[in-house]
Amino acid sequence: MSYSRRMFFREALAGAAAAAVAGQTLMPTVSAQTGLSPDAAMRQLIDGNGRFAEGRMTSFDEDLSILKTKTVEKQEPFAAVLSCADSRVPVELIFDQSIGHVFVARVAGNIATSAMIASLEYGVAVLGTKAIMVLGHANCGAVQASIGAKAVPGQISVLYRYIPPAVDQAGPNLEATIKANAKWQAALLRRSSPVLAEHIKQNQLKIVAAYYDLASGRVSILD
Repeated sequence: MSYSRRMFFREALAGAAAAAVAGQTLMPTVSAQTGLSPDAAMRQLIDGNGRFAEGRMTSFDEDLSILKTKTVEKQEPFAAVLSCADSRVPVELIFDQSIGHVFVARVAGNIATSAMIASLEYGVAVLGTKAIMVLGHANCGAVQASIGAKAVPGQISVLYRYIPPAVDQAGPNLEATIKANAKWQAALLRRSSPVLAEHIKQNQLKIVAAYYDLASGRVSILD
């Protein structure tokens, strides 16, 4: 190899190292996500939301072909989010995450039904998820309907029975009730699931309630 070529490759490697130090990886890699502590996993969610709210997202820069290939046989999401099914709350986007990073359970009113609890238990016990966020959001229609308790068609009313504790605590103020509901559902997860409770006891899991402001794009921790 000629001197000029050696110098070229040496400079290229130096440039790649400098970029990595600066946090600007040239080729995104996929590694295990579940090595994070519960606090670090929660911080990763909040940091991602900060990037989303400030319009400096990085998840779109990741190599999707690598992500898809590495997650065919297994998944190792670092966090789970129990979110409302509302179309204005795209969980992966608002936390600036990509394929395989977040285990998402969505249902109107972000309520901890048996099916949702079972799904989150799977995320923790089998997949190794270290943090669960129960995410309420501004102008939640399910909470608003529960406050009004009006007749509704079909099976929509089955949602109502999960939200009354929040309505009793904070209704009829909508925002206060939405936040109270997120806290109630998070508390329900902690106390109703022996699986989740044991992981919390072993400092292997953290469960928090949070609130998403539709206008600002910001997520704030409630407890």
